[in-house]
Amino acid sequence: MSQHRAAASRVTPGNAARNANAARHSAKHRVARRNTPSSTQIVGLTAALAAAAGAVGFSYSSLASPTQANSAINLAALNLGDNQLSEVTTARIERRQLATRDSSRVELTGADLNKKQAAADRFARARAAKLDATRALTAKRAIALAAAKAAAENARTSPTRCEMMISGYHITAGFGQAGGRWARNHTGTDFAAPIGTPIRSVMKGVVLSAEFAGPYGRQVRIRHEDGTETWYNHMSKFSVTVGETVYAGDQVGAVGVTGNTTGPHLHFEVRPDGGDPVDPMPWLRNHCGLNP
Repeated sequence: MSQHRAAASRVTPGNAARNANAARHSAKHRVARRNTPSSTQIVGLTAALAAAAGAVGFSYSSLASPTQANSAINLAALNLGDNQLSEVTTARIERRQLATRDSSRVELTGADLNKKQAAADRFARARAAKLDATRALTAKRAIALAAAKAAAENARTSPTRCEMMISGYHITAGFGQAGGRWARNHTGTDFAAPIGTPIRSVMKGVVLSAEFAGPYGRQVRIRHEDGTETWYNHMSKFSVTVGETVYAGDQVGAVGVTGNTTGPHLHFEVRPDGGDPVDPMPWLRNHCGLNP
């Protein structure tokens, strides 16, 4: 035996060839053992493959060898990877679609807001224009009204403006007319009217007196800007006080029967520069344009 071992251990061309073949055979079996899955691995892979059988489309029970099992496993893994890739792709597409829808919603909302804001701006501009036009018209009317009031006031306060002293009258005695109730020729014109009829100033002037004056009864005397005095007599009451400025048409008293009179009337006298009386009728026509 020892001789046989010694002979085998001797290095000869035949021994070297046999040793090389034995080494290759051992290496081949080692590789086969490494590539051959264990029973535990095969069971686990078979379960995984069975779960994916519908997707892969193979019947793993018909696989005959470990090599076929490995190929099937690789194919299943590839198909599972494709399924996962498809799911990822689908998820990405869905996310992109959702983002696109959200973006579209934002754009639509922004466009709607822009339209509403534009409409609000147009309404505000139209309203502002309308308000401006209204204010301009109001200002124009106010200016016109103020001008009219100023013109009326200027006309009322004009020193040359005249108003008839009384209304609803009839003349009962003229200037220079003789009568049994005055000592000399009549110094004025009598305008008969009901008691209480307003008596007004014929022109702008200043009240010189408002008192009882004997035969003239209650009398008001007014001096006008040209120095002429007008006298209003036989009144039942006074409506002015001494020193007051009156304008044409302002009431100075009312018709009465005070003093030397036979009935209610206004005895009106005109005295240029406060001197002797003149006929009131020509004076009213020439100075005031009135024709009683």
